[in-house]
Amino acid sequence: MSRPPAAQLRDLALEAARAAVVLVREHAALGVGVAATKSSEVDVVTEADRASEALVRSLLLERRPDDAVLGEEGDDVAGTSGVRWVVDPIDGTVNFLYGLPQYAVSIAAEVAGPDGTEVVAGVVVNAATGTEYAAHVADDGTAVATRDGSPIAVAGPTPLARRLVGTGFSYDSGLRELQARALVRLLPRVRDVRRLGSCALDLCHVAEGSLDGYVEEGVHLWDHAAGALVARAAGARTALLTGVGGRDLMVCAPAHGFDELLAAVVDAGYAAEPPAGPAAG
Repeated sequence: MSRPPAAQLRDLALEAARAAVVLVREHAALGVGVAATKSSEVDVVTEADRASEALVRSLLLERRPDDAVLGEEGDDVAGTSGVRWVVDPIDGTVNFLYGLPQYAVSIAAEVAGPDGTEVVAGVVVNAATGTEYAAHVADDGTAVATRDGSPIAVAGPTPLARRLVGTGFSYDSGLRELQARALVRLLPRVRDVRRLGSCALDLCHVAEGSLDGYVEEGVHLWDHAAGALVARAAGARTALLTGVGGRDLMVCAPAHGFDELLAAVVDAGYAAEPPAGPAAG
């Protein structure tokens, strides 16, 4: 089965994300309310989340009906093409609920290969501001990351003590307590920490150099698939470890400073145990 050009998958993802952003803004103009909760009372879903994902699924499968789709709010759809779309219809739903301009539509395309699946295209569009981050892996294996069509790159080397690090907290109160304890140990070692509320956008902020790193336990594939590709394409490394709470722990930083941040994260107690081998990405 031939692999579809990643640039075409990126363009389709961007088209779908733009359409979803229009819909999300229409919902915002009418007023946002909680439609349901998921893992806890603070893990909310809005009607805009559901409508955005339904629209994205419809547009993607209209163009590529044989593809699979994994979305945060809907059922998994199996496919036969070797391509799977990973969709977060609104990453940062609580920000959306409160009117904070840090929430995004995130769409990634995975392609099956002999060594497993690989994310080859991804877009993250800030639905509040319209800023578009995109990346794809070219046929020669090189990756390109852009913001509003212009190339972006991670920040230059800086000592750990002068790095600004993004993070997030779980909806589960028990895991939040573990995260808070680790944060207390990490905070004195870095410039400062920011909790902005969207994993996908935080990863893109690393990509564009407005954050020097990012760490969070409790992320899901739809949270980070597209944003992590954008970050790696811009010169970052990522690692997905097991966190102290037993859930996926994402660590991202510019490649030149990744090992130092990872060591600080492990020392602070974010990880269940030190990584066994070289970090991925």
